[in-house]
Formats: sequence, C-alpha cells, structure tokens
Amino acid sequence: MTTDPLLLTGEVDAATDRLLRTAAALDDAGVAAASLLPGWTRGHVLAHLARNADAMVNLLTAARTGEPVPMYASAQARDAEIEAGAARPPDEHLDDLRRSADRFTEAVAAMPVEAWAATVQTRRGPWPATMLVWGRLREVEVHHVDLDAGYRPADWPEAFAHRLLHEVADGLAARADVPPMVLRFDGSRHEVVVGDPAAAPTVTGSAPELAAWLIGRSPGTVLTVTPDGPLPQPPEWI
Repeated sequence: MTTDPLLLTGEVDAATDRLLRTAAALDDAGVAAASLLPGWTRGHVLAHLARNADAMVNLLTAARTGEPVPMYASAQARDAEIEAGAARPPDEHLDDLRRSADRFTEAVAAMPVEAWAATVQTRRGPWPATMLVWGRLREVEVHHVDLDAGYRPADWPEAFAHRLLHEVADGLAARADVPPMVLRFDGSRHEVVVGDPAAAPTVTGSAPELAAWLIGRSPGTVLTVTPDGPLPQPPEWI
C-alpha cells in the first residue's frame, strides 16, 4: 500500500473518471438534492471537489517554487467559493470538475523530483508534499460517496480502502478519546489494532466497510462484533 505520488496518479485519474460519470448523470434536481453531508446539497459537494483540486494545485505550486502559496486564501474565502458555486447548473459543474482536475494533473506533472521533499502548509497544519496526490485521491473517493448518487464504499478499490483504513486507524491510535478495538478483515487473519487489544472487541468486515464506518460514512450495520455487543464509537474524523 503506497502513497508514492507518482504511483498514485493513475488511481486519481480513474477515481476522477468515475466521479465525472456520476456528475454527468445529474440533472438540475439531482444537483440541488441533499448530499450525505449535513447542510450541503450535491452541488456543494461538487463545488468543493473542484475547489479542492485548485487548492491542491496551490500546494503543489508552493512545493515546486518554494513560495508560501496558501491552500485557500482564507477559511471564509473557501466557504464562500463553495456556496457561490453550489447552485450552478449541471453542465457548469461538470466543466468545472473537468478543468480543475486537468489543472491538478498538470501541476503534478510539473513537479521536479526534488520538490516532493518539500513540506507545505494545509488547513490542518504542515504536510509532506509526497502526500498531496494521496490527499486528492482520498478527497475524490470519499466525497464521491457523499454525493449519495449511487457510488458506495463497496465501490472503492480494495487498495484505496486498505490505505484509508490504515491511515485513519493510525490517526486514531494517537488520540486519548478513542475506544480500543481490533479491526479484522473478512476471510483474513490480518488485523489493525487500536489501543489495548486485551480490552478491545474485534470488529470484522471488509476493508471498505470498516473504513467507511471509521470515517462516519456508514453505520456499520454489516460489521460483526466479537464478543457480542455494540460497535465501539470512534470519534469524528477530520
């Protein structure tokens, strides 16, 4: 499971193609319908995905040039751009998604090898530039599910689901407010341990379902808990 940016570019392209097919099928009512994110329509999610691509371009530019290019001008500007773009007609959303994705692809291609060693400033703090392609892939795949337009966690590629699960579990392991748990993959002895395994229930399911539950995109109804009991309650994801 790699986060090597040059090895992940094909996965970003494939995920973007899937997203574009979903967006192309939305009519005016579909764009205006509620997404899975509270207070956001599908139009909000589509606008956010386009602006996130441009934000990633800003960070790639910062890594390439050494200039302190911010991800967004400000938190308020980010929110205003999403709100302003949310109610656009479907063809404008689709065009924006395509063009912003192309800009991201061009920015990745323009990165010299040494620029990937840079550290950039994201909304949540410093991040290695090597993680930016993974960050874009994660954004596209998770928010594609958030559109609530037929794409489900079960549609995630297995490799993506495993990477996401391990990333989230590693992040949770560093937090004091996380209940202990052992995450076990269906049909496998492979486990991911969070907290003290001696006091932890085992939660079993597929990698996509486990990951979706951990990030709050699934209630976990298809997961099993051993010994019998309620699912642990992971804290809110990023």
